[in-house]
Amino acid sequence: MECSLCPRRCGVDRTNGRGFCGAPEGLEVSAICVHAGEEPPLNPIVNVFFSHCNLHCIYCQNHDISAANVADSMVHYRTVDEVADRICELLPQSHNLLGFVTASHYAHHLAAIVEAVHQRGFAPTVVYNSSGYESIETLQTLDGLVDIYLPDLKYLLPAPALAYSHAEDYPEVATRAILEMKRQVGAGLKCDDEGVAFRGLIIRHLVLPGHTDNSMAVLDWIADNLPVFNIHVSLMAQYFPPRPDLPSPLDRTLTEEEYRLVADHYQQLGLDGWLQELASEHNYRPDFTKKNNPFA
Repeated sequence: MECSLCPRRCGVDRTNGRGFCGAPEGLEVSAICVHAGEEPPLNPIVNVFFSHCNLHCIYCQNHDISAANVADSMVHYRTVDEVADRICELLPQSHNLLGFVTASHYAHHLAAIVEAVHQRGFAPTVVYNSSGYESIETLQTLDGLVDIYLPDLKYLLPAPALAYSHAEDYPEVATRAILEMKRQVGAGLKCDDEGVAFRGLIIRHLVLPGHTDNSMAVLDWIADNLPVFNIHVSLMAQYFPPRPDLPSPLDRTLTEEEYRLVADHYQQLGLDGWLQELASEHNYRPDFTKKNNPFA
């Protein structure tokens, strides 16, 4: 069957070959762990880190597992039962939150994973943690399965989207996808009495060095197209160059002036959510050779 799960619509038969993302037909999962590095209403969460990605951002912090060619030593789970068993082992250590991280190329397996978890006696809140580069048709297959959408909105300008993520159409695709996510779960974030989220939408944006103009455009789009009074935006400062050969300005970390400029605009627009300390760049350095806790 020709693959059309993501907006690239490569049309590859994944039983016999691999498309842009590099994923086979069967599951490849690099890590399943309890993670405490998400936004406060999502901590702690059991995150499933799928191998491969449909963007291949040149600055990806998870590049060891997001590449088209992922080393076999980085793939630790390959069946629905293996994934479900590990999820259920860890769920009691979380707030009953289950995160699928960069899963669009495996979207056709997610219902089976959730069903297997249900069969084992658990009913977690499902969080879909996404790059934002999503097909509307694929998102529609997740309607009713996903409780919380956690998309990135990386770019509103096509030039960096093309240069850094091989996707000049990212702004158009991601904004349409976010509106579909909002249609499914609403724009607000609903939390229980303990402050744990159980339904809604959080949009993430990573400020890139040298690209405050793109970040301003992202925030403007959110303010213009979503209800500011209850949209939650996570404005991240954790960028670091994951490789030594990146082009300028991605070869450096974010400056305090750059982040403050974007954060001030965020506040002027009346957006709500979370800001990060600039020192966050030191806090997100995963090692996916450690399948049980890559963030240790």
